[in-house]
Amino acid sequence: MSARDIFHNLVKLALQKDGWTITHDPLSIDLVDGQLQIDIGAERLIAAQKEGEQIAVEIKSFVAPSAVSEFHTALGQYLNYRVALKLKEPKRILYLAVPLVTYTDFFSRQLPQLSIQEYQLKLLVFDPENEVIAQWIN
Repeated sequence: MSARDIFHNLVKLALQKDGWTITHDPLSIDLVDGQLQIDIGAERLIAAQKEGEQIAVEIKSFVAPSAVSEFHTALGQYLNYRVALKLKEPKRILYLAVPLVTYTDFFSRQLPQLSIQEYQLKLLVFDPENEVIAQWIN
């Protein structure tokens, strides 16, 4: 199993506070030639529907010296995970979880904004200080 992100438990707690049930920690996706592990799988029941919403969350801390380099890695991972989920769990929606300060300082720049639009990234912005989800970006 790969190492957990430093914010793993915090994001897990924030999801629970937001009404999500953690169903997988991590969420394993079995492919013919290997296994992928997305940090968290969760679901939330919707009162008006029989089936609940299902999500997968890949958490990134963005604490390395180069936010651009971390973004390249996170984007590649996100796109690969999305392809695998489409094959194995097509109803599950993938989110990239990033700290609020990273979203404010880095994701407002041109390259991340263009990438969000081009690749239709879904973001979960979390506030590490208050241990809550600050924003869902679809």
